Amino acid sequence: MIRRRQLLQSLAAVPVAAALPFPASAQNYPDRAIRIIVPLPPGSPPDVLARIVADGLSRSWKQPVVVENRPGATGMIGLQALARSAPDGYTMGIIFLTHTVLPQLMGPLPYDTANDLAPVANLVWLYNVLVVPADSPIQSLGDFVQGARAQPDTVSFGSGGNGSPAHLVGESFARAAKLRMLHVPFKGPAEAVTGLLGHQVSTMFATSSVAAPLVRGGKLRALAVTSPQRLPALPDVPTLAEAGMPGLELREWEGLVAPAGTPTAIVEKWNAELFRLLGAPEARARLADLGMTVAAPNPPEEFGGLIRKELQYWGQFVRSAGIRPG
Repeated sequence: MIRRRQLLQSLAAVPVAAALPFPASAQNYPDRAIRIIVPLPPGSPPDVLARIVADGLSRSWKQPVVVENRPGATGMIGLQALARSAPDGYTMGIIFLTHTVLPQLMGPLPYDTANDLAPVANLVWLYNVLVVPADSPIQSLGDFVQGARAQPDTVSFGSGGNGSPAHLVGESFARAAKLRMLHVPFKGPAEAVTGLLGHQVSTMFATSSVAAPLVRGGKLRALAVTSPQRLPALPDVPTLAEAGMPGLELREWEGLVAPAGTPTAIVEKWNAELFRLLGAPEARARLADLGMTVAAPNPPEEFGGLIRKELQYWGQFVRSAGIRPG
């Protein structure tokens, strides 16, 4: 608790940007470099998405669009930097499911997720894959559930930390399947995958963009995907419903936000251009190969509604499941 309080106090001590927004015209925008803040390290799924977007926008807008990684504090450092940036359209950021869990998990944050960030668009859906090491004797979801029920609290699942998407998906799955599983939090998603490969844990729900290359490379075995249909990246892997658990679909999302107060015309320009880029067959194919499904075009207000809905849902889930910060 003391460490968490110190962390939040240190975040709150970061000075607020002194720059005031200047009047911006959507017609002339952009006329200089833009940065996209990613609150995770390079190579993470949000980082990959941001770089695809930045590359496309740099070409279409004829201005540099630079990805700036601001990892730390479960993504709070990056989102705080975004919330405190000038709302002029030249600083944007990636947000994802974790950020709708943090307010309940960590207590008061140094920014307000619902009010200090302006929604631009939900860009992609990501689904999770229940995976085990390739040499595991578990061959199917049925095998897994049968074994977990026979030995309560002994089958372990890894995640990137308490309250991380893999943790939440694992807890949701355990509830639906009426299983008692042991959660093992690691320092991050990469460490959790390493732990699974090293047999430190029995299984985990890995993001499809992370799981697909390891499954195709023969290092992991996929038992089921949490999507409503099979994923193009893993066409031979059944859905939870096909594998015997109908009615359970779990998905993550990643979208773009701006500092609150960013001019509506600029937000709408971003929204239109993002879906023009992501609607291209080559972009959709590239993201599908990474396990990401491009979201249907959605206006900023719809994405804002999704964020508020997720804040309420995961807040209640964290409370009912008794999840605490690590």
